[in-house]
Amino acid sequence: MSQIIFYSGTRNASSWAMRAWLALRAAEVEFEEVIVDIRRPQRFAGLAQVGQFSPSATVPALTIDGRAIFDSIAIVEYANDVAGGALLPADRLDRAEARSWIGWQHAGLSRICGRISFESAFYPYKRTLSEAEQDEAARLFAALEPLLGRSDGPYVFGAVSLADFMLAPTVIRLARHRADCTAFPRTAAWLAAVIAHPLVAEWLAEADAAPHIWFDDYLLPGEAPALYADAVEAR
Repeated sequence: MSQIIFYSGTRNASSWAMRAWLALRAAEVEFEEVIVDIRRPQRFAGLAQVGQFSPSATVPALTIDGRAIFDSIAIVEYANDVAGGALLPADRLDRAEARSWIGWQHAGLSRICGRISFESAFYPYKRTLSEAEQDEAARLFAALEPLLGRSDGPYVFGAVSLADFMLAPTVIRLARHRADCTAFPRTAAWLAAVIAHPLVAEWLAEADAAPHIWFDDYLLPGEAPALYADAVEAR
């Protein structure tokens, strides 16, 4: 039996590890998990250890009998292979379209709401999205709405797929910042379905219990709410 080790990251910070973890769990891959604390300054020693077997020295990384798979897309594709292709749509064109969404997310999703980090989804205080950020979120939702109409949900291509898992951290940060979905009812239902997925819920339960990781540039210029100041003092 192969020895499989998954090197993950801090639950409320490692969005890329979350994506790979979701795919591996959905594929029922049995693995030992090693969580690397990627908060500063602990991250430097932890990632240096990962660098001993992974050229990128990043998480996520998956080792199988000592051989390293060190990119999140490669890991989710491996999970899909283990699952016999079940984590991508059966239809060839749907499969290609799903991979387009996966690739867009992997490339940074055009920096949609770039200042709304994954970490900020777990802050006790959430700031209001700016008008520009609402417009960016609406651009994403407008692209998703017809796909969900075609598939009839609950996920982007009907059954849950790698496209949903890759987008899950984006779903979490936008939903928890109350991005306006009023004009996109199918997308609103999809956001709720992704967050309610048992594997996503399992990850979130651990992430919500973790110490917060603060970023000083989270607030908009001129914004300094007392709630945020109190939270910073308490860290």
